[in-house]
Amino acid sequence: MDAAGGRRVRCPGSPRRAGAPCGRALLWGWALLGCAWCPRPPGAAAAPFLAGYALDDSGGLGCEFDGIGAVSGGGATSRLLVNYPEPYRSQILDYLFMPNFGASLHILKVEIGGDGQSTDGTEPSHMHYENDENYFRGYEWWLMKEAKKRNPNIKLIGLPWAFPGWIGRGQNWPYNHPDVTAYYIVSWILGAKQYHNLDIDYIGIWNERSFSSKYIKLLRYTLDKRGLQRVKIIASDNMWEPISFFMMVDSELHKVVDIIGAHYPGTKTVPNALATQKKLWASEDDSTFNDEVGAGCWARILNQNYVNGNMTSTIAWNLVASYYQDLPFGRDGLMTAQEPWSGYYAVESPIWITAHTTQFTHPGWHYLQVDGHLEHGGSYVALTDGLGNLTIIIETMTYHHSQCIRPPLFPFIVSPQKATFYLKGSFHKVKILKMWYTKLGFKSANSTLFHPLPPVKVHEGMFSLNLDMDEVYTLTTLTTGRKGTYPDPPQSKPFPSNYKDDFNIRNPPFSEAPHFADQTGVFEYFVNTSDPGDHIFTLRQVVVQRPITWASDADQAISIIGNFKWVNVTITCDVYIERLGNGGVFIAGRVENGGIYVRRSKGLFFWVFADGTYRVTGDLSGKEVLMKGMSGVRARVWHTLTLNLKGSSASGSLNGYPLWENVTLSETSHGWAAIGTHSFEFAQFDNFHVEAS
Repeated sequence: MDAAGGRRVRCPGSPRRAGAPCGRALLWGWALLGCAWCPRPPGAAAAPFLAGYALDDSGGLGCEFDGIGAVSGGGATSRLLVNYPEPYRSQILDYLFMPNFGASLHILKVEIGGDGQSTDGTEPSHMHYENDENYFRGYEWWLMKEAKKRNPNIKLIGLPWAFPGWIGRGQNWPYNHPDVTAYYIVSWILGAKQYHNLDIDYIGIWNERSFSSKYIKLLRYTLDKRGLQRVKIIASDNMWEPISFFMMVDSELHKVVDIIGAHYPGTKTVPNALATQKKLWASEDDSTFNDEVGAGCWARILNQNYVNGNMTSTIAWNLVASYYQDLPFGRDGLMTAQEPWSGYYAVESPIWITAHTTQFTHPGWHYLQVDGHLEHGGSYVALTDGLGNLTIIIETMTYHHSQCIRPPLFPFIVSPQKATFYLKGSFHKVKILKMWYTKLGFKSANSTLFHPLPPVKVHEGMFSLNLDMDEVYTLTTLTTGRKGTYPDPPQSKPFPSNYKDDFNIRNPPFSEAPHFADQTGVFEYFVNTSDPGDHIFTLRQVVVQRPITWASDADQAISIIGNFKWVNVTITCDVYIERLGNGGVFIAGRVENGGIYVRRSKGLFFWVFADGTYRVTGDLSGKEVLMKGMSGVRARVWHTLTLNLKGSSASGSLNGYPLWENVTLSETSHGWAAIGTHSFEFAQFDNFHVEAS
């Protein structure tokens, strides 16, 4: 029995004592029938202790704590961060990763770029083509190194959303040739070590899509063959089922999967997942606008994912809202950093909710065996390092103030209450607990965030707290907590109304030009050695085969830039069509959609084609033709396009001469500027200039 009088829960992954019932030999036959020893959520049967709550380690510990983390990717959610000037970029990174300063994250999960749209943009692959390898594309390598620089113990996870098209051998499926897919993923892990000295700790399968048992087994075999036995496999980064069922009936699959990772589990798990005896993680969660309600969601699930669902790690999507806010799920990050042109960023309340747990725990600590439910609503967890340290986290989030974006939350009631805690076992001698406090202010719009309060005195192993609603408390024996601060960043400013980029950078620090956010395709800095003139350094679209998609990528490549509120703009760009015959490029304004909705984007698109024609369309797909004719444009010759949008009228010029005019705009009133290609094809862009009025 546990200290609160309930049945003890044996944690997934923990060793079994000799002679325990329902041994591994019987797992496959009996587990589905509900063996008595199969683990249950910690709150399944326990009750409060003497009108209070007992914290006791004398009967053993609960599950091992694996840490709190966040996702960069899924996709392009850190796109604008890399463009921040110093010192602001380093300050943002400190708030995220520096121990005992801000969020102090234990885990960083990154997208393995696959050249496809994966929520808010595309991230470049390390292998655009089969014989192509480059481990310096994108910014995830840089981000992982910056995280490790601040916290050498941070755990790293890689997960693919999309895959480059060559892996599918002509089909939109990564499992037809599992050896090819395994080679591709393992190459990324090896490249991380060889080129960046990064050890990847965990690897996933395919984000929120189907899994293949054959592929997972082959991935394990390939990892082991390449000396990567230490890399653990998470599956399937979707729902608890069907992966749990398949693991129950396939002993080889059960052996090779280390972690069952579920997305947005609503703090609940399922019997099959528990019966596998594997560690259970909320491997993506939260995904909620980072205001006070978002902080309330995060506070509630950080505790209740364990209390209700036995999950020993929770990973937020996303790390930092560093993408254009009008893309899907704007400002769903732990903090906001979407203005590199101004340097402004905001340390949002979820950062300090995170700190309540992360600054006072570490992976490898253990939960105590407690019920975890407060009598009048809310929850608590307690963790120890086994060396005498104790940390207690309490939350009293109310229903309306803690709703996550998904799944739906069933109503519940939280009331003010007095909570008494009894410290038993090795904690009985604790005399003082440091206390940190958050009050999310919904009526006053004035929150108290991660504030140190006077220490709590423990009298004969007992202390009491008066708990109000929408509060978070951390009580701990640790003295290292800190609410890090920097001087206020610069004031927020809109994207510059006059912006130019000639892409003339000989050794760019990143493969992508500042502020361009690729939505389909990948636009990279390029050295055009065949051009001896003014176009040696350009921006090139490099994806020439439709990727194995995660979202509904457009059939055209497009990269957006600027201010979503732009109305009257003049956009000029030099363009170079590389594909003969049916190649084509465009510049565009008032682009009103991106991310997973990019395929249905509308705006004003000015196209020129290698066959000497042009078109003006009201949509990215090119179906809404507003004007067309001959232009004389040829492939492999530089041309200058100019697009003017003013009020309800548009006009376009080619090489400085008017080509068309008096096109009426009827549907889109504002939006981003953009460049792009007619299909997945090579094309180059130079001397981009946008001026808004």
